[in-house]
Amino acid sequence: MMLLFMLCRPELHLEIRQATADDATLLAELGQRTFAETFAHQNDPKDMAVYLSEAFGPEEQASELADDHVIFLIGEINRVAVGYVKLQSGELPDCVTSSNPVELARIYVLRQWLGKGIGDSLMESALARATTDGFATIWLGVWQRNERALRFYQKWGFRIVGTHFFQLGSDQQTDYLMERSLASAASQAS
Repeated sequence: MMLLFMLCRPELHLEIRQATADDATLLAELGQRTFAETFAHQNDPKDMAVYLSEAFGPEEQASELADDHVIFLIGEINRVAVGYVKLQSGELPDCVTSSNPVELARIYVLRQWLGKGIGDSLMESALARATTDGFATIWLGVWQRNERALRFYQKWGFRIVGTHFFQLGSDQQTDYLMERSLASAASQAS
């Protein structure tokens, strides 16, 4: 197991590691749980069920883990997963025009760990990994109604560059597309 980052505080000991092929079931369960905790209260249960089964099945996670263009970083406290990040390169929306970009496709933390610095540590690790891998820009999509996430990304220097549609079951939603340079990735959030 490759340890990428460690956050030590008296109340917690967070370790961030790169996921391996053996983590497919863990990522499926963690993805379903964190996505549902974040969005279930604002969406139709049928649409949520469809999306969760399509996006977070163990087979889908195994396929993504085998893809050379996808990297998962898992945050653990006492070897129990509390959040994760998914970085992926490849297809780009038209509004992301900066050079050599990578997508921050997911960053989720279990509800019970929100507000404890886990998200900041995951973001710091994602930016560091993207920089180490030679990317110059990082971008993401975030639901327009997810105000907590919007504030978080703005704190980390992301700016809105456009919109796109996100399909959640039968519900077509609008996401903001945000990006930032990785030139200052080594620095903390402002």
